[in-house]
Amino acid sequence: MSDASHTISPWRLDRSITLGVILALTLQTAGALMWTGAANERLDQLETRADATAPVAERLARLEAHAAYSRAALERIERRLEQD
Repeated sequence: MSDASHTISPWRLDRSITLGVILALTLQTAGALMWTGAANERLDQLETRADATAPVAERLARLEAHAAYSRAALERIERRLEQD
């Protein structure tokens, strides 16, 4: 007998697949698809919110600039009043 006949191969391929393995793979696949769908829905909602808030952000920036100009004008008026 040679040493080659006593070695055990670490890999073994079995042709039988149990119902439990099929069920587990099916459930995992279904769970992954559901998770992907939920993540996609959340992204769609976030994109919709971002699109809706874009005009509001632009208006807010305009209002802040207008308030800064008004504040500067008010300071000029107050300085003139103090000088007189």
